[in-house]
Amino acid sequence: MNRFHYIVAGAGCAGLSFLVRLLQTGQFSDKKILLIDHSLKNANDRTWCFWEKTPGLFDAVVYKQWQHLWLCDHAHVRLYDIAPYTYKMIRGIDFYQYCLEFIRKYPNVIIEQATIQRMENTHNGAVLETNGQLYEADHIFSSILLQKPVLKKGQYHLLQHFKGWVIETQEAVFNPAEATLMDFRVSQEQGTAFVYVMPFTPHRALVEYTLFSDSTLRSEEYDAGLKNYIHTFLNTSNYTVQEEEFGVIPMTNYRFPSSDGAITYMGTAGGQTKASSGYTFQFIQKQTAQLVDAILRNVKPVIDTSLLQRRFHWYDSILLNVLAKNKLPGAVIFTTLFNKNEIRDVLQFLDNETSLLQEIKIITVLPKRIFLRAALEQLT
Repeated sequence: MNRFHYIVAGAGCAGLSFLVRLLQTGQFSDKKILLIDHSLKNANDRTWCFWEKTPGLFDAVVYKQWQHLWLCDHAHVRLYDIAPYTYKMIRGIDFYQYCLEFIRKYPNVIIEQATIQRMENTHNGAVLETNGQLYEADHIFSSILLQKPVLKKGQYHLLQHFKGWVIETQEAVFNPAEATLMDFRVSQEQGTAFVYVMPFTPHRALVEYTLFSDSTLRSEEYDAGLKNYIHTFLNTSNYTVQEEEFGVIPMTNYRFPSSDGAITYMGTAGGQTKASSGYTFQFIQKQTAQLVDAILRNVKPVIDTSLLQRRFHWYDSILLNVLAKNKLPGAVIFTTLFNKNEIRDVLQFLDNETSLLQEIKIITVLPKRIFLRAALEQLT
């Protein structure tokens, strides 16, 4: 059996972010480390968008960034200046190549492609099994979700599912300095639905059709949503589809375990996907930075949410309660939050970085009877 100091299970955003941060410290070149995933990570399979005030660890691979964002519904079409925040976009393939190129400089890191079947604790660490191989480690850092969560009372599981096209238009359709964060002027019949538009040039943009619901659509339904939006709101039929992406993000208030013995969970498997919005990238960056800091301080690499921070989980649970039980359309919730608050406050709130007083001000713009009832239900 192969023995490692650390095993990083999963070469997605969490696994690669963690390993890059760990190696950048310069203190682990003598440790035998295994990075393992079923995928070669050689395709542009996803896009991460997020906002931040300062330069981040992966600014070198930011594909495009904006400080002006549109938010639209049938009643309001509004352009926001989000300074001091910047809205950034990273393409999956650029992130993978950047991280793997950096990691391959370290001969103590072994990269293997295999499907992970199980992970278990042992008397002196943890073991990981693939199809035909066993690997042992002092500690495993995993972003792999091997079992579907079993929900309890008051827990919900919706899906944020989306299909995106990178399109090239004949006419100059886009303003590359302005992106569309959410456009709710699409049909809401199948759940909360919106389109976001990330322009790269006057002729090229990522157009993504997104829904919050309990099940995905047929492929042609996403295509119809995209075609309708491009024709109706971008006012063009002269375009070609250059790239395509599809994804599903869980929106759940299930409490994912942060650790199990010598196994630490990261990313979505470690509860780092924001239940109310689906945003994950920045929460992963915070978590992996904290984990590396814990290792450097020679303490157990486990990040437990403080009692004070758990209020954000409660807020997310309230929103999921409202959405899952169809008490109020999601389009109404999000447009009300943005239109009746300062956008910087809402972005800070969605980052779980606001104070209690700020949160009271932000939340109380929503229909009080509906949200108070949902809040009480999530307390019982």
